[in-house]
Amino acid sequence: MNRTSQGARDTPPSADDRPSLSEDRYRRGTRRTGAEPLAASWEPTGRRRRKRRRGVKGLVAGYGWRIYAIPVLLVLTALVVLDTAAPSTGAGGDPGTGQPAIAQSTTTSAGPPEATEKPPADIDLKNFPTAQLPDGPKFSEQGAGTFAVIPGTTPQVGSGGKLYRYQIAVEDGVEPADYNGDRDAFARTVDGILADPRSWIGTGQASMQRVEGEPVDFVVSLTTTGTTHALCGFQIQFESSCWHSGTKRVVINAARWVRGAKVYGNDISAYRTYAINHEVGHVLRNPHEGCKENGKAAPVMMQQSFGVANDYVAQLNSVDSSNRYAVEANGLVCTPNPFPVAPQ
Repeated sequence: MNRTSQGARDTPPSADDRPSLSEDRYRRGTRRTGAEPLAASWEPTGRRRRKRRRGVKGLVAGYGWRIYAIPVLLVLTALVVLDTAAPSTGAGGDPGTGQPAIAQSTTTSAGPPEATEKPPADIDLKNFPTAQLPDGPKFSEQGAGTFAVIPGTTPQVGSGGKLYRYQIAVEDGVEPADYNGDRDAFARTVDGILADPRSWIGTGQASMQRVEGEPVDFVVSLTTTGTTHALCGFQIQFESSCWHSGTKRVVINAARWVRGAKVYGNDISAYRTYAINHEVGHVLRNPHEGCKENGKAAPVMMQQSFGVANDYVAQLNSVDSSNRYAVEANGLVCTPNPFPVAPQ
């Protein structure tokens, strides 16, 4: 048997044996022989060429419904690009962040705001949960439990009643930001409140004098929240201050000193006046009171840190055995008032 070797099978045909591309069998319509390549005609026979339309009709005929989708897609694409490029803002928001913008104050003052008995217009004093601590700056939460007395004295103010001698102190661990970095300024604020004729010296119950040596009747003490809770208790789960008779301290909660109370709005000066007068009122043995007349100024001994609506304050006091019956739930609602001598 004759076998073809691998080399013989792979030998390419000579140039003389290759078909010529110019032969007739490669022309359209001629018969194709075996092993010859296919030849497709650009103009198939037997089919009549249609005349191509021009203009819009030609586009519609060629592309059908797709021609109408093109402008719609172009408009949608433009809208997406514009929406992506524009800064993101929420309602009243900060451009570029989508977060609510921080309201900027349009008023300036050369000094602290004056105390006012007008409640903020946007607070519902009867139904709003006014005991909540307002939003605001950070405050000192944990201190050492020891206090540093701020040096200084004042002349006696007031001429009636008992003379009460006092000092002013700041707990070790209270951050300077809580008293604006100036302890002397904090002390002057307290002195000014107690010397105001609308404060306790104006009631005829007491006169006041700041002293450096012993004995003293009370020490006004700016205190961290942790130490405040330890001294005052925390049965009502909202920040407050207190009079701690065991240590003779008027405990002023740093959280409230920094942020105030809801019913006072942004009038932090008025709230601080209230806080000092209320707690010193306990030094003078004055108990808590409720609102006496609807729509009138609240008694300074009302728990205005929590609110000025009797129903709401009474509800909070229901969990505190020492204050459970201090306020009657009778529907009366007062307005904030920081002084013992209430405006007429």
